[in-house]
Amino acid sequence: MVTATRSAERATEAAAEPRRHGERWRGTATVVLLRVAVIVLAGVLWQVLSGPVLPEYAVSKPTDVVDALWTYLQSAQGWTDIKTTSIEILAGFGIGVALGTAAGLLLGSFRLAGQVLEPLIAAINGIPKIALAPLFLLFFGIGIWSKIAIAVTGVAFVVFYNIYLGLRLRQRELVEIVQVMGGRRHHVLGYVTVPTLAAPFFAALKTGGPLAILGVIGAEFIASAEGVGHELFVAASNLDAPNEFAGLIVLVVMTLILNGILSRLDAYALKKLGLAGRRRARKG
Repeated sequence: MVTATRSAERATEAAAEPRRHGERWRGTATVVLLRVAVIVLAGVLWQVLSGPVLPEYAVSKPTDVVDALWTYLQSAQGWTDIKTTSIEILAGFGIGVALGTAAGLLLGSFRLAGQVLEPLIAAINGIPKIALAPLFLLFFGIGIWSKIAIAVTGVAFVVFYNIYLGLRLRQRELVEIVQVMGGRRHHVLGYVTVPTLAAPFFAALKTGGPLAILGVIGAEFIASAEGVGHELFVAASNLDAPNEFAGLIVLVVMTLILNGILSRLDAYALKKLGLAGRRRARKG
């Protein structure tokens, strides 16, 4: 009797799965269509209001922006700018994540070191990152390394605090249980530390990505010979609204690509760690 009941339950769940999948697909399609509708509506309003209501020299028109974007993407200089900015962002982001993770693990694992150095790190973090750009220009010159350094400072502190506080808030009881059961350091790392730090670590990555882009573009505004930020600065200096908006669109696309990669990496890592179900349960 019990076996028959379980078989019936499995059959019911199997039959309901395609329906749930279809509902999820329709929900996703609805969200995408609504997003497209909002973008189209905003573009139409922008086109209609530019001139009669809004000054065209300041906001341009979508048609002019599309022409400027097409011209920019067709030029060799445009792709050189995109390549330069992409390298600066990726290098600064990667180095910042590595440094922030190492510092967070070190100071979070050694309590005395954390007590001594954490206030100093907080004081340095209080300095606006863009204010360091002239100093980095003196050290590294006008090339890409000064932009990478700015990106590193923005990302490293975010990653550091997420790792550091994650270790500080790690449940001591779980560590003791693993140790009582004969677990060694690598068991504590695999069963307690990594699952505890996974969520704050990937949250730091998603926060650090835009900060890396912000730091690079800000540094390119101050002094650069190429890059998307340089193109934005030139367009603003010439009161060239179409090229200004074209550069902003390129930055938005770059941000979306980086965020998409990080989101997929987040989902993949949590699935491998067996934490994806726990996240869905919290959302539910």
